[in-house]
Formats: sequence, C-alpha cells, structure tokens
Amino acid sequence: MSGRLPRAIAEDRRGVTAVEFAVVAPVLIVGLVGMFDLGYNIYTDALLQGAIQKTARDSTIEGAHNQAAALDAKVADMVHKIAPKAVLTYERKAYSSFGDVSQPEDFKDVNGDGACNDGEPFEDANGNGSWDRDRGLDGFGGARDAVLYTVTVDYPRLFPVFGVLGQSPDFQLVANTVLRNQPYNLQTQRARTGNCT
Repeated sequence: MSGRLPRAIAEDRRGVTAVEFAVVAPVLIVGLVGMFDLGYNIYTDALLQGAIQKTARDSTIEGAHNQAAALDAKVADMVHKIAPKAVLTYERKAYSSFGDVSQPEDFKDVNGDGACNDGEPFEDANGNGSWDRDRGLDGFGGARDAVLYTVTVDYPRLFPVFGVLGQSPDFQLVANTVLRNQPYNLQTQRARTGNCT
C-alpha cells in the first residue's frame, strides 16, 4: 500500500494547468506590456512628427519669428493630448542652404592637423566671430534660409514596470524637419572671414 502512494501522486494530473500558467503568465504579461509600451511610443512619435511638420510650415512665413511661443505651443498641445506629462524643448537653426545643415564652417587647414587652429583662416558662416562645428545660426533665420526645427520630448513611460528590467522610467523622442523660409525679402549677408584660435 505504501508503494502505491508515490505512484499515485506522480500520476495525478490535477493542477498541472495552474502550474503551467504560473510559468507562462509572467513571460506573456511582460510581452504584452512591452507591445503596449512600444505601440504607445510609436504613436507618440507619429503625432510629434505630424505636429512639427505643420508648425515648421507655419514658421516659414514672414513674421513667424514673432510667434515662436505660439507655434511651439501648438506642438506641445498635440503631444500633451497623448503624453500629458511630456516636457518639450525646441531648437531652430538657420542655414543658407539645405547642403549646409549641420555642417561645420569651412576653414583652410594650413598645418594639416584636421583642426581649425593656429590662426588658420575660416569662413564665419553664422557671423559669431568664432569657428563652429555647426554653421547654423540660432533662430528663424531670414528669407530663403533653410531652417532645421528640432523638438525633443521627454515623458514617463506608460508602463514603468520596465524599470525592473533596467530600462529608464522615462522615454525620449527627437523629431526634426528642415524647410526653407519663403522669399519674403532680400537675404541678409552674415558670412565673414576670420582666423582660428
């Protein structure tokens, strides 16, 4: 009789489903939460892209530089509909052409070391008196300028459970677009020459 009890326990299949569910459920739940979090972030990014495209077009008209706060508020309003706790930062850089976007100012590398130094001549494209790795001028620029409009959005994750997996509880999106200002007046000349220090 005592030999039958262990075999009876080993052959008893009651509760197997509960044990299998206990093993599979955490993986399934983490997978579902991950898909929801990914979908939320993709949707927020798409909303941000659409908002900055519209705002960038509105920024290209004459007089838009006087409405920077109102234009940026339109982007914030759209993003806050889906991510109410989002913090947005805005940056505009103006360039004389699309090819100049995020490019360094030109310089003559006399000593061949690949750096602008030792009094080497450079083109001061943004007119600030020093050589820069980005030739853009902060702000809306002038007529016919290509303007890079960048919006950075930081917001808390929809499902902060990912902190357990070592991920940050916050998520960051960066969206940008480049559009040319409308030709509402003559282009102002700001480029000069200078010498590297």
